[in-house]
Amino acid sequence: MNLTCSYLGLELPHPFVVGASPMVDDLDVVRRLEDAGAAAIVVRSLFEEQVHHDELAAAAAIDGPAHAFAEATTYLPEPMVRGADDYLELIAGLRRSVDIPLIASLNGVHGGRWLDYADDLMTAGADALELNLYHLPTDWRESGSAIEDRLLSMVSGLKARVSAKVAVKLSPAYTSLPHFARGLVDAGADALVLFNRFYQADIDPENLDVVRRLELSTSSELLLRLRWLAVISAQLKTPLAVTGGVHTGIDAIKAVMAGASVVQVVSVLLKRGPEFLATLRSELEGWLEEYGYASLEEMRGSMNLSRCPDPSAFERANYMEILRSWRGL
Repeated sequence: MNLTCSYLGLELPHPFVVGASPMVDDLDVVRRLEDAGAAAIVVRSLFEEQVHHDELAAAAAIDGPAHAFAEATTYLPEPMVRGADDYLELIAGLRRSVDIPLIASLNGVHGGRWLDYADDLMTAGADALELNLYHLPTDWRESGSAIEDRLLSMVSGLKARVSAKVAVKLSPAYTSLPHFARGLVDAGADALVLFNRFYQADIDPENLDVVRRLELSTSSELLLRLRWLAVISAQLKTPLAVTGGVHTGIDAIKAVMAGASVVQVVSVLLKRGPEFLATLRSELEGWLEEYGYASLEEMRGSMNLSRCPDPSAFERANYMEILRSWRGL
């Protein structure tokens, strides 16, 4: 069975990519992921805030002693951006230890000098980049169009810095997601990743505190992604990755039918271990053989907006039909 696929200039043996997570911090786990057959690994993100924080800390450490007395300027240390340096060392260490493709991840919402680290990531051993546009607007004075223009400028600025292939990871919270997706491709994005998971904060009413709790995904989260995969893949030829909600081989099949080129998995591996990758691949391959597909590519996009038997299922009519389906208690 031919499960091969192309993503970010990489020829992959199958579509299962390990998404960004702390799993990469344990080299033994990374080796287990490779042994289980991971097609590629997205390394956890380097955050814009980490770079800025470390730059400010380095500047304070240098400027304070330097202004204490004149002679201090003769032994100024070289500036260090510890968050970025540690991340580069992580990439380099992984590259020395495993042979599978590594996709570095940058996470931020503003352009600027912090994006200069993209070239360093490639030099350290990354094969491609994922730019994670995790943004939650909280200022009423900033319009949706202003946010989108800033993010588009950020993508085009990054692409001007590097020759590497860049995937852009999105949230679903845009007024016209297909329009914004087209803008990202025009700005240079080589692939799109659907979607970020918004980790919601809870409230402790007794202690008047905000509670942060990690909740792993479930297969139910895939439904939102299937809709937009089906819509966008029918209009753009750009490779699409899905992340969030793929826990079984059937989940992966649905995502590919909706138009995904690759599927990123994290939560199911945290729950069931790196070796579950082999199970996912086996389930996918067995299903394709059972239903007479010769390759993964033959199935891709077969249920997107332009090819499925009932396109209205992904549009407004679906909303009305589901509401009418309720029969009461």
